[in-house]
Amino acid sequence: MKELAIGTLGSHSALNIFKGAKEEGFRTVCICKKENAIIYKKFPLVDELIIVKDFNELLTESIQKKLRNLNVILIPHGSFTAYLSTEELVNNLFVPMFGNRELLHWEANRVKQAEWLRQAGLRLPKTIKKPDEIDRLVIVKLPGAKGGRGYFLANSPSSFRKKFNEMVSRGLLTSGDLDRVHLQEYSLGVNVYPHYFSSIMKDDVEFLGVDRRYESAVDCIGKIPASQQMEIEINPTYTIVGNSPLVLRESLLPELIRMGENVHKKAKTLAPPGIIGPFCLETVITDDLKIYTFEISARIVAGTNIGIGTSPYAYLRYGENMYMGRRIALEIKEAQRKDSLEMILA
Repeated sequence: MKELAIGTLGSHSALNIFKGAKEEGFRTVCICKKENAIIYKKFPLVDELIIVKDFNELLTESIQKKLRNLNVILIPHGSFTAYLSTEELVNNLFVPMFGNRELLHWEANRVKQAEWLRQAGLRLPKTIKKPDEIDRLVIVKLPGAKGGRGYFLANSPSSFRKKFNEMVSRGLLTSGDLDRVHLQEYSLGVNVYPHYFSSIMKDDVEFLGVDRRYESAVDCIGKIPASQQMEIEINPTYTIVGNSPLVLRESLLPELIRMGENVHKKAKTLAPPGIIGPFCLETVITDDLKIYTFEISARIVAGTNIGIGTSPYAYLRYGENMYMGRRIALEIKEAQRKDSLEMILA
């Protein structure tokens, strides 16, 4: 109990997690692909590097035994649900994990996710049941943490079919994805991603940061004149390449704070004890300042990386040098001190 280590998969927000762990005095363990190991050698934040060919090796008994011997607490991030199924994470991973594994099911299932958000009283864009019913501009998504890869816009059944086939030909989707796509009304506004931390130790939901995402093709398309866009029939996708920090007008904060608290309150009844640790609401704010929530991530998001040492909202609450990776380590440290780790681990 006095020699705990914090570990995660080497991608997504791992540097954020490891930096926070080191600042709070924990050893760190990284499960990493060989080609990505250079990152964790250039940024010396990892005490133990475990090289794997594929992230699904995390489920093997040999890797799990090694992690248990190292007293590792795993911190889930987007790559966990992108490369492993939530069923595998819940049923086949026998290493302590920070957070509530049951909520990963709710995050990965678009229907369950929408039910959760609606029951929490949030405003959601309309969901279209199938491509033949498209009668407005929709965004087409896949389940799980895909980083925007293969997402596209369509405004009719024919537009959907044309663009879907193009995405398949480009290798961004497969024909089998046709039965898995999620169609959501496209809300016109600014994409805003608020970051929260649900503290079991403090019985509070903290508002720690906000980011925007920089999405490759769709964010650079404005550099091409409209006439040429039409000539070459560009079909941009939404692959995320990075994030930028955002400070909101103060009048928006009360509603966003209440939204986070209501989502956590509802999670307590859906999957007790509710959200443990970081989560993010993915929202659009329209020109009449209505906030639509189109997704939730019930774990740390890559957008929190913009806050390492610099988030204004974390600063307002904690002072200097607080960010999501460190906030996670601080919660684990507090639970360790109070001999209450079972309250924050799954």
